[in-house]
Amino acid sequence: MAFYFMRIHAKINHVLRQIKQILFSVFRQSDSDEIPLAPVKIGNKWGYIDKKGKVVIELQFDEVGSFQEGLAGIKLGGKDGYINKTGKTAISPQFDIADDFQEGLARIKLGNKWGFIDKNGNVVINPQFDGVEDFREGLAMIYLGGKFGYIDKNGKRVIEPQLEWAGSFQEGLAGFLLDGKCGYIDKNGNIAINPQFDYVEVFQEGLAGIELGGKRGYIDKNGKIAIKPQFDAAWDFQEGLARIKLDDKWGYIDKTGKIAINPQFEYAKDFQEGLAAIELGNKWGYIDKSGDIVINPQFHLAKDFQEGLAAIKLGNKWGYIDKSGNIAINPQFDLAWGFN
Repeated sequence: MAFYFMRIHAKINHVLRQIKQILFSVFRQSDSDEIPLAPVKIGNKWGYIDKKGKVVIELQFDEVGSFQEGLAGIKLGGKDGYINKTGKTAISPQFDIADDFQEGLARIKLGNKWGFIDKNGNVVINPQFDGVEDFREGLAMIYLGGKFGYIDKNGKRVIEPQLEWAGSFQEGLAGFLLDGKCGYIDKNGNIAINPQFDYVEVFQEGLAGIELGGKRGYIDKNGKIAIKPQFDAAWDFQEGLARIKLDDKWGYIDKTGKIAINPQFEYAKDFQEGLAAIELGNKWGYIDKSGDIVINPQFHLAKDFQEGLAAIKLGNKWGYIDKSGNIAINPQFDLAWGFN
């Protein structure tokens, strides 16, 4: 009897050890998913670094994407696949084109047709479309036979391809084109804002950029003019401000249309993490939302801040700075993207 209980005890310990190993593996994977990584290129190969500048995924790929939802697209031997943040192959390179994951699915191209896969690499919507966009708010724009429509995540056509042009859904509405004018539809395909504009952008923070008579302005979700068309160029609102162009200079407006930062820059990017990259005197630096220069223009190129760091170019090499303008990772890369 004692021997029987010893055997049972040994089996229980064995099972507990297995459970412990599984849990350790799961949490270790979960931890690695949380570590921000940035794609960098040296020579002809791409890899990934962490925020200390350490190469954590060796430079070995012909092309790469940023990590989205735990996976990043890579190209090897002329085919696209995916890796996880440990650098292991998650989905073998097999696609002609494979894009970032959005809402659990990624668009892929095989031959001349587009479809979608899940994170296990299973084809969940067969390649059958001439073009597709990422899933946004549960729907993806499709292009088939010269017309645009939308599908859901089961591949069901919820809005038949019948539109001259259509954009992705954002904040419940999507831009579309009819008889040379742009308006917006809802997710049922009903016209929400009548076609009347020469050009439209997506809704962002409650407003959407539109063009009328060669000038850019903004409308609200009722289709009413919120900021009259008056700008030479105007982009989406980010963190409460939108960049605009007047008389060949870039500045920023608030949601009332009031100039928040006077147009004075040769170029300006969106605000990210409280700062925006601007070009002045052919050099790049950063401003805060008051318009004050917080990092003097000194770089040949500069990208948005992500995870507290921004990629910058000095001379012919890319590195990273922190929000104080200090070099966080020495310029040493031929190309560098943001952290995700």
